[in-house]
Amino acid sequence: MSGALRRAEGASPGARLLDILDRWVPKPAAWAFALRIWLAMMLALYAAFWLQLDSASSAAVCVAILAQPKRGQALSKAGYRFLGTVIGGIVGILLMGLFGQDRVLLLLSFACWLGLCVFVAQFLQDTRAYGAMLSGYTVAIVAIAHIDAPQTVFDAAIGRVAAIAVGIVAITFINDALASPSTWQALLPRLAGAHAEARAFARESLTRGDPGPERTAALIRQVAPMRADASAIAGELDDGIHRAAGARSAIAALYVLTAASRALAAATARIHAPGARVREARALALASVAEGGETRAAALARDGDRLRDLVDEGMRDPGASLNEIMALERALDVVNTATLAEDGARALADGHAPMRDVALPTHRDFQVALRAALRVMIAFGLAAALFILLGLPQSSFALVQVAATCSLSSVTPDPRKFAQGVLIGMPLAALCAGFVLFVMLNGNQGFPLLAIAMAPVVFFGCLVSLHPPSFTIGFITLVFTPALMAPENPQSYDPQTFLMNALLVVVAAVILFLTIRLVLPISASQHRAFALDEARRDLAEALAGEGGDATTRTSLNADRLFQFSAWNSGSGAVRRASLHHAFAVAQLEAAAARAHAQLRTLSEIRPLAPLIGQARTALAYACTADLDRAATALIDAAKREDRPVRMQLARAVTDLATASRVIRRHGRFFRRLSLPRS
Repeated sequence: MSGALRRAEGASPGARLLDILDRWVPKPAAWAFALRIWLAMMLALYAAFWLQLDSASSAAVCVAILAQPKRGQALSKAGYRFLGTVIGGIVGILLMGLFGQDRVLLLLSFACWLGLCVFVAQFLQDTRAYGAMLSGYTVAIVAIAHIDAPQTVFDAAIGRVAAIAVGIVAITFINDALASPSTWQALLPRLAGAHAEARAFARESLTRGDPGPERTAALIRQVAPMRADASAIAGELDDGIHRAAGARSAIAALYVLTAASRALAAATARIHAPGARVREARALALASVAEGGETRAAALARDGDRLRDLVDEGMRDPGASLNEIMALERALDVVNTATLAEDGARALADGHAPMRDVALPTHRDFQVALRAALRVMIAFGLAAALFILLGLPQSSFALVQVAATCSLSSVTPDPRKFAQGVLIGMPLAALCAGFVLFVMLNGNQGFPLLAIAMAPVVFFGCLVSLHPPSFTIGFITLVFTPALMAPENPQSYDPQTFLMNALLVVVAAVILFLTIRLVLPISASQHRAFALDEARRDLAEALAGEGGDATTRTSLNADRLFQFSAWNSGSGAVRRASLHHAFAVAQLEAAAARAHAQLRTLSEIRPLAPLIGQARTALAYACTADLDRAATALIDAAKREDRPVRMQLARAVTDLATASRVIRRHGRFFRRLSLPRS
């Protein structure tokens, strides 16, 4: 029995009751969030009624979809929602103009467009992925919903765009008027905590040895979720661009800091009797990740300059070994990344222009993206055939719901959990809409009564959506309750139409649930296989000199490792071995990309050109003996060059030697990947 459980059982009934209330009663911030969304939804509805828009409910649904606790999150999603709606409206008009007289071709062309949008969304990040996906099912709302009246499609598209604009303006105004929390303020303590954890990880690496891939994966899992918030900061403030760039720079630096500290620990372990230079370099690296949250920019800059001097001394010393050069260069990497992490965190806090602006790419598998697109197309096609055979008058409404729910599931981290949430949330939304319409309103008209009647449902959906396990249930309830109610002026009360629409949205939820489980399902082992195949191709490109920017590749590999660790299963030994190999691929790819980047620049120096060519050939063929010889030859040649060239050669030599050691250590695994001469 755990200590916490024993304390709970030993506590008084009053203390236990307070503990339960603390866990289940929403905090004031949650109530404030729900109040903002209710006010924004009512403002959007009132404005849509005043403007006499045909689909006033779309404005309320827009607010529900944009319901985010932080201002930057809502603004980012709103921008891409508007863009996706405009693109979808234009495509809907074009498709109806081309195939309005042939329903089969119209449905087929829409299915292809929907699949294309889902496929593209798989390779985008965060709200950009949402915008791409939205441009797909907006065509269903604009064209498929009006398949029986093609002459109204243009008006429907204009009305849809107008309603979305009203919803965006409403939620933006309410968030600003009621001082919605800023994303950057919420991200700041999380980034500071991750920064402290990364420094502690680096200290452990330098004092006790490599913590191992499992600890590294745990740290990556703490850092990776912050990427979404970092991309949502730019529109919050005038200096939001700098704050967002600082957050991205710090996140990328934390990825590199974990890898650099492990590399330094491995490099120093290979030196049996470290000399004075290595001991000083290790001490400087350890000082750069010391505890304490105070600003250390001046100290880090001074230590970085000293380490550059040590690296230069090592490159000029005829007695310096390759292992010593590697240790000195990895110590410099630790201090450099600690400097960038410190600068990025300060840029997020005070808004100054950071030292760099880097991208944080997301890993996506082609096979997963293709299956997601095909799954949506197949689901829509089968649903269309089913509803056409049934001959239901509301078939177009049902097809819109199938397209929307299937598309939404495609951009979620876990489509299965999303489908389960939709299966619970859809009946709940139907019950809420029916209760509001036929119990609370009961045939009455008037906007104040409508606003009061919808308040409990909006508050319930917002509060439930704030808990990650129940997010989908709250989200679906919040979005589909106004969609099923379809608020109008005057309000229509047709129980037969309502019951049929409620039945169809539940059927759409069942179709989604069955589609996710039966149509092209992807198991954890398949996810791992797809990720490994993508990593193998990226590694081959990096070895051939086509790996791109090394920092970008490191961030991409970190995201791949983050996803891989979530898919990893089996016994403890199997999981550790899989992670070990995944980190080996990432380390080799990063080393190859950095080495080629340095060697390309150095190839312009004529005396070094033959040696550079040999080194790049050794990388392309992944030959360990040739890599070691090339590294040694470059160290010898460095003594005849000036300091800037020596520093570049030190970085290239370190990465060449790292690649050699990784290939030698994991030779059997790389042979299974068909790596040349491994």
